[in-house]
Amino acid sequence: MPSEKILSEKQAYVAALREKLMNSVAGVVVEYKGISVADDTKLRAELRAAGVEYAVVKNTMLRLAIKDSDLAGMTDALTGSTALAISKEDPIAARILNKFAEGSKKGFALKAGYMEGQVMDVDAVSAIAKLPDREGMLSMFAGALTSTLSGLAVAMQAYVDKQEEPAA
Repeated sequence: MPSEKILSEKQAYVAALREKLMNSVAGVVVEYKGISVADDTKLRAELRAAGVEYAVVKNTMLRLAIKDSDLAGMTDALTGSTALAISKEDPIAARILNKFAEGSKKGFALKAGYMEGQVMDVDAVSAIAKLPDREGMLSMFAGALTSTLSGLAVAMQAYVDKQEEPAA
């Protein structure tokens, strides 16, 4: 039986982890086995620069943190070595970790994730990761809007030109 002090520390850790999860926009659970120290340092620096919190977590602690919440569906993915990336603003963690997992030849792999309270499997996390970022989507929208307006302007000009043709 753990001592009172250790038990209270673990309860505080679980409560803090639950708070982080509930206040985040997105998160990704990964299997970090087989990653070198140099690669891990590089990955952590890239995630930190993007505003993503990344840490190795014990499966039991994460299980307790997501118990009785919308994220409880991730429980099945909590096996083996587990690390958790949490993003408070943008689901960019999925993009960074997916890119890293695709380049990894060893055991680093995505397990599960969530976005805005919805649990996602590995395929959904990978699909989200392949979407363009916010700026990319805005530029695609602007391009589509511009081409639609240009087409409308050409059609209107053709109509005006046809109306101005002299009658034969």
